[in-house]
Amino acid sequence: MKKLIVLFSIFSLAVASCSTGSVNKNRTTEQKVALFTTNDGGKGPEIIVELKQGESFYYPLFAIWIEDIEGRYIQTLYVSKSVATGIFRYATVENNKWVTGEKRAPQTLPYWAHKRGVKASDGLYMPDSHTAVPDAYTGATPVTGFIMNSRADGPLPDKYKVMLEINQNWDWNDYWTNDKYPGDENYKWSCQPALVYEAVIDARTGIDSYTMKPVGHSHYSGATGELFSDLNTLTTALKIADLISVKVK
Repeated sequence: MKKLIVLFSIFSLAVASCSTGSVNKNRTTEQKVALFTTNDGGKGPEIIVELKQGESFYYPLFAIWIEDIEGRYIQTLYVSKSVATGIFRYATVENNKWVTGEKRAPQTLPYWAHKRGVKASDGLYMPDSHTAVPDAYTGATPVTGFIMNSRADGPLPDKYKVMLEINQNWDWNDYWTNDKYPGDENYKWSCQPALVYEAVIDARTGIDSYTMKPVGHSHYSGATGELFSDLNTLTTALKIADLISVKVK
């Protein structure tokens, strides 16, 4: 199935009037937004996720999926292509240059990976070439805020969760420092761990729009699929997204 990422600009117009009413000053701001579609052959509800980028947004990787209300994984709606395949653009350094190739990066989106529950031959839950996520649920990582249109594979329970995990490489702060876990190379790629958001959808209410809230962070090196609810040590990670919303049709 073909997926298309399109960038378009959203203009917001702020009009300021002076007290005399004789002069109007217009200020226009512009933000580019990526539009893309996944799983357009799905037979279930249409699910639209919009992420408005925050001040710390800088090429994050992310996954979006559905769980039942008890937290049991149902399906993936989207995951960044590099994570889905295990092939990263910046995999290794050779002759002082980044080289694209396979890389095992369990710290990237570990909560989603463990929820998916597919173990590779090396024991990690991160996809590799043999356990890759099907193309229908993947795509290039947007470099801006985005609007994703997707569909569930089939009917969903009346009540379920839409989840999003997001992570930004080399995202240090005063707590998650570069030398916090010496020798742990997986941790050093990430530092502040992946952040997990959720929205609880209840089709019985008639509500079709929800705001996703951060509910915890993943393990710092991806060693487990635990969710840690304490967000007090996170700083810029909480500013990758300014707002994440879900609409269900």
